Amino acid sequence: MTTNIRPLLVELLTEELPPKALQKLGQAFAEGVRATLQRHGLLAEGCAVQAFSTPRRLAVYLSAVLAQAPDQAYAEKLMPVKIGLTEDGKATPALQKKLAAKGLDNIDLATLERESDGKQDYLVARGTAPGAQLAAGLQEGIDAAIDGLPIPKVMRYQLADGVTTVKFVRPAHGLVALFGADVVPVTALGLTAGRDTLGHRFMSSGAVSFADADAYAATLAEKGHVVASFEGRRDEIQRQLLDHAGRLSATLGDDPEVAALLDEVTALVEHPTVYVGQFEEQFLQVPQECLILTMRLNQKYFPLFDPATGRLTHRFLIVSNMHTDNPVNIVEGNQRVVRPRLADAQFFFETDRKTPLAARVEQLGSIVYHNKLGTQLERVERVRAIARDVAGKLGSDVTAADRAALLAKADLGSNMVGEFPELQGIMGAYYAAGDGEPDSVVQALRNQYRNRYDAPVTQDGLTAAALFIAERAETLVGIWAIGLAPTGERDPFGLRRAALGLISAFEQLAAGGWLKLNQDGPLSLDGLLAATAATFPAGKIPAETLAEVRTFIYERYRNQLINDHDRNAVEAVIALTPPLHQVAERVRAAAAFAQLPEAASLAAANKRIGNLLKKAEGEIGAVNDAALVEPAEKALAAAIAALRPQAEAQRAAGDFAANLRTLAQAREPVDAFFADIMVMADDPAVRANRLALLGQLHTLMNQVADISRLAQ
Repeated sequence: MTTNIRPLLVELLTEELPPKALQKLGQAFAEGVRATLQRHGLLAEGCAVQAFSTPRRLAVYLSAVLAQAPDQAYAEKLMPVKIGLTEDGKATPALQKKLAAKGLDNIDLATLERESDGKQDYLVARGTAPGAQLAAGLQEGIDAAIDGLPIPKVMRYQLADGVTTVKFVRPAHGLVALFGADVVPVTALGLTAGRDTLGHRFMSSGAVSFADADAYAATLAEKGHVVASFEGRRDEIQRQLLDHAGRLSATLGDDPEVAALLDEVTALVEHPTVYVGQFEEQFLQVPQECLILTMRLNQKYFPLFDPATGRLTHRFLIVSNMHTDNPVNIVEGNQRVVRPRLADAQFFFETDRKTPLAARVEQLGSIVYHNKLGTQLERVERVRAIARDVAGKLGSDVTAADRAALLAKADLGSNMVGEFPELQGIMGAYYAAGDGEPDSVVQALRNQYRNRYDAPVTQDGLTAAALFIAERAETLVGIWAIGLAPTGERDPFGLRRAALGLISAFEQLAAGGWLKLNQDGPLSLDGLLAATAATFPAGKIPAETLAEVRTFIYERYRNQLINDHDRNAVEAVIALTPPLHQVAERVRAAAAFAQLPEAASLAAANKRIGNLLKKAEGEIGAVNDAALVEPAEKALAAAIAALRPQAEAQRAAGDFAANLRTLAQAREPVDAFFADIMVMADDPAVRANRLALLGQLHTLMNQVADISRLAQ
């Protein structure tokens, strides 16, 4: 090949790839090729990269690639002169071996330079090496891309020669590598590159041949009936879905599962076409969550909803991999498939309704929660005790909280949850409502598995909050106590999620007025964890567990807050581990304080005070006002006395921002004190009195946050 710039196209044709991993596989394949070519200097300036992925192919297009990289200057530090050259200037065997290993066998020894590292002279070979050839660089890039794919599960298969075995996510059947119109002689997984591929399994006839790299996407679409771009297929599917939904005066719904399903079906089809299906309206008597789940999870259909009520309709959308002018067979075939599943859901629901939810509680005694923590029934008893305690502290209905906790796991023995574990809690709420349980109990069952609270807790929602908090506290303490704390990315029992859920409940209890910023309780994290530990058998919870769980929760809170707030403000508040329901407001106050002109000076002074107090010998005593003789220390004492009443009143009222603004007034006397006063005086009495004065200031300044953290 002559040195020039052309587009490059590489495609690996495979059997059906894992749909949930497809987009990542496509991106990783493209990046693996791009990164290797970039490293070898084979990408021209402004080269654009596009990844392609369909159920049966991974491909990458690069708009500007060099046939050969520019020559590269090199400098090879070889070895010390005294080792590389003999006394008469000839190469020693060690140097000859080194030169051979570097491909410099024929180099003229006279061209070797000598450089000193300050201790001895070294031989250095300098020159210009020819740039990498595309074929070699691309071969390395394809190998690296395949090796670096985030493959969920590797399979081994034998090649056509009956001898060679290769490993890949799925068997590969074709390789295309085009540099402009020329085939690049590379191989992969036993395949030799060409310019032909296969199109759609049913809509394409024969091989699809590409004239050049630029023709890839258009030729594959026109002759192969394949939309190569993952994003292009997803956009087209979404357009068709919205078009059909609009013409039917319906919506797709707004829950996150819609987007996840869209990604999944995009990875299942190469030529998407959307059709409308329907089922008998009698099935709508079944809880809609059951029908929605079976359509989305099992059939990959998009249920349609009434935009006015949000209720499920009897129509759904099918994303087919086949376009036809007469889709009757496709639609009817899908309707025949979904009907038995809906009938099963109807049967499960009607059968479950014959047994009251409360009558299922006893079955929990035969369901193991964890072999070190007993059965689900034993767990229910613990959650009941915690829920009663939480409800009592919130002034809520203790009886309702106890009832909700009793019934919370009863639906685990139902037919519907046995078929669809994702419906835990949701089905319990339906069955409880059918049994005539109080609305507060039904709401608690329905909301127990939500990830977090995102709205203020109302009077009607207190029972649900009590159950939500109790379940997460029991999980955190119990699972942590048996040595299953999260490690790295592993968190099989969802303790991180439980901690964040608990935090959100405290936040929204405060937002609803049940926990006040000027009070540490009535519900506190320490009290909750202690009450939780008391529900386990004696000796089951190691002594260090509660402290570790408490630290874990505050650490999760810190990580969450840093996403939206100034890191130093968050660190300053979390350092004090204040009541959970006060943390967010304290962070906002600390962030506002940090913007004041006085903040930097006071934060630095506070940090200095902390270091001085650590050096104090023994207890920090009370200030002896009579022993304050220097003007600067008298002024500081007067400032503390003047500011303390107002600052403490603001702190007691929960007005954290006002508290910090008041304390900002201490800047001048604090600065003057450190400018004029030697704190660590030789006289022990003077030194102790000045440390006591700083101790007062330190306590006053750190009521809301550790101000010294703002100086970091």
